[in-house]
Amino acid sequence: MTDQVEFSSFYRLLNSIKEGESEKISLLGEKINEFKNGDNSKNFLDELGSLYLSIGIIELYNFTNKKDLYEIGLIDKEGWDTLSSTNQQELPVYLANKMIEYVKENKKVKELSSKWNIKEGEIRKHITKMARYITEGIIDVIE
Repeated sequence: MTDQVEFSSFYRLLNSIKEGESEKISLLGEKINEFKNGDNSKNFLDELGSLYLSIGIIELYNFTNKKDLYEIGLIDKEGWDTLSSTNQQELPVYLANKMIEYVKENKKVKELSSKWNIKEGEIRKHITKMARYITEGIIDVIE
């Protein structure tokens, strides 16, 4: 990877909301919009990771049918097992697949290649790795 890409401040924001700091929910919404649009990204990996974070949180809401990270944080193992059964896959697989599908369906490789002047092959090498990296971070926060 070119530069170090990390999203610890975003994960701290998620964790604080999960821990009950509901006053930060509007900030989360702003961050998700910023990330989805690629605003303030430093390079193609940062933009890809940011995009995946925005998708990951929205899909977490879809998977759990909840839009409250505090409530999501209260789901027990039995609840997660039921959700996995309902969604016909485990959360990590679901999130990563949704991220990758979004990139393919919205031709993001071509867009990132043009924007950052990077070969499409270089971007493709990071599609799955970045999806796993971002998914792991989201899962770590909600556990």
